[in-house]
Amino acid sequence: MILRTRIALLAIVASTQACLAADPRHPDWPCPQAKVSEISVAAVWAGPPLGDAEQKWKDDPKVSALVERVAARKLPLEGAEKAITDFLTAPGTDKITAGKLVFAGLFERLNGERSSVMNGLERVTRKQRQAAEKIRDDTVALQALQDAATPDHSKIDELSNQLIWETRIFDDRRNVVKFVCEVPTIIDQRLFALGRTIQQDIQ
Repeated sequence: MILRTRIALLAIVASTQACLAADPRHPDWPCPQAKVSEISVAAVWAGPPLGDAEQKWKDDPKVSALVERVAARKLPLEGAEKAITDFLTAPGTDKITAGKLVFAGLFERLNGERSSVMNGLERVTRKQRQAAEKIRDDTVALQALQDAATPDHSKIDELSNQLIWETRIFDDRRNVVKFVCEVPTIIDQRLFALGRTIQQDIQ
């Protein structure tokens, strides 16, 4: 009886949490912060107009290499800022042109990464909704087995163990989602900080 009650409660909680969305316009968005699908250039860049830098940054191998290096979150922000400053203030560098190229690359790279993370979060939400439905259905089946006139204890044990495993996976995913929900904000902050560094360096 205790196990049956516990699993039933887990199923109810799982079903409810899988279906809740902070923003009803985006039912698959699982994070408490509002979903902002894309960052606008104007939100993170107050420097000179980028012009054709958005198309040309990949043509410069040094810029491409720098963008790849400083966009990676494994490089601490301070290290990324220093790498940009060193690049833009090197002798003979056209700071304004180079700065626009670097920012254009960072914007494309980090905005793309951000979109990928957000799409992944929504895929996990859909999986969680399916998992909650499976837990609910298996809970109903388990209750039927337990209420039978002649309970099949082998099947009851098998389904009980399956439900415990299913709820464990559900909880693990939920914990991962809580962590990953912070990533888009971290990317936003990194892009803004690096854009500010570029603007300061090219003044």
